[in-house]
Amino acid sequence: MDVDLIFKIAAIGIIVAVLNQLLIRSGREEQALMTTLAGLIVVLMMLVQQISLLFKTIKSVFGL
Repeated sequence: MDVDLIFKIAAIGIIVAVLNQLLIRSGREEQALMTTLAGLIVVLMMLVQQISLLFKTIKSVFGL
């Protein structure tokens, strides 16, 4: 796993947190929730790709 992936996830988390706070302060709680959910979905998709790569590597190592 690359360190870049950790930095990307951290950057997305920081951006989502800032946007969330800005939207809550302006009284747009629904948009803040949607922003948080969108950030979560993006990070989960990144993790799913990495897990898929892990399973492919394990499959090739054991010749399954």
